[in-house]
Amino acid sequence: MDARVNATKSTEAPIKATRPASLDEATKARIYRQHLQGISLEVLANQVGRSPQGTLRVINEMRAVRLLELKIEAMPHESFDDPKLADEILAELPRPIEAKTPRKIKPPEGVPPYLASLYDVPLLSREQEAHLFRKMNYLKYRALKLRDALDPAKATTTVLDEIDQLMEQALAVKNLIIRANLRLVVSIAKKHVGRSDNFFELVSDGNMSLIRAVEKFDYARGNKFSTYASWAIMKNFIRSIPIENHRRDRFVTGHDDLFEAAADNRSDEHEYESTQRRMRDAVKGMLGRLDERERRIIVSRFGLDGASEQTLEALGKELGVTKERVRQLEARAQNKLRKIAIEERLEASVS
Repeated sequence: MDARVNATKSTEAPIKATRPASLDEATKARIYRQHLQGISLEVLANQVGRSPQGTLRVINEMRAVRLLELKIEAMPHESFDDPKLADEILAELPRPIEAKTPRKIKPPEGVPPYLASLYDVPLLSREQEAHLFRKMNYLKYRALKLRDALDPAKATTTVLDEIDQLMEQALAVKNLIIRANLRLVVSIAKKHVGRSDNFFELVSDGNMSLIRAVEKFDYARGNKFSTYASWAIMKNFIRSIPIENHRRDRFVTGHDDLFEAAADNRSDEHEYESTQRRMRDAVKGMLGRLDERERRIIVSRFGLDGASEQTLEALGKELGVTKERVRQLEARAQNKLRKIAIEERLEASVS
């Protein structure tokens, strides 16, 4: 009897541990989404019949996938690969030299109180600006290096948290730069707004241009960010403002208002005059690509080079054409200037 029992036991197949079925991408995405909504790891594990540790691996995999999809741009610098310079790069914002502390700027007339408060934020000194741009790009550079080594299937919470922290720190620095330059957007919008324009829409558009400029600015070249940002903001305005409706829009005409808007208190007199001269030369070069009649109309209509502004009717009499024909020629010339400005990427003229 015992022999028969033992024989029966010996022929039974060994019990194998069953592994949970692999999860499809939709289920993984749902787990990750619910995790972000605050549902606990234990509850999620019970929902999919996995251990908390296995569920955490799924969450980390999805975190890694999302990070790999995230666009991260960093301006490289040779100092980033020197570990001895890390503390210097990540140090707090240096205090400005007392003699160079920027004076408080009075908001332009008519600016709403909540925008006027932007002028209470001190401008950055050249040294502070360079420090913040290097710090922001260094943080993103470190995040990029960690992300490039990610394998979603093996991603750990520690590495993913470190990447997130680096990106959050970079964003905080970026916001400091933006806040210190928001008044630039308001000043330029104030000078370019026309009767039919929505001032707040211009400011909103200008803010987006400013944010993009912060990402694209190559601080290592030693140029001032305010000059680069001014061109980026005004280039956006040239696309969004119908110039034929606003004779006060000076971007494509070279009026002095343009150059006043581009200045700030960090410029010394020589640098400011030099920047103005390069800008004027750039705009004159644009006008030189118009034919003689178009150039004469633009110069006379906008009072350039000391000329007095003339009406459509007065110009028509001088040119021997109707007022409507002058209007058509002016619109055509403005369209040419707009295209030239975009094609030539005018910000390069002052870099």
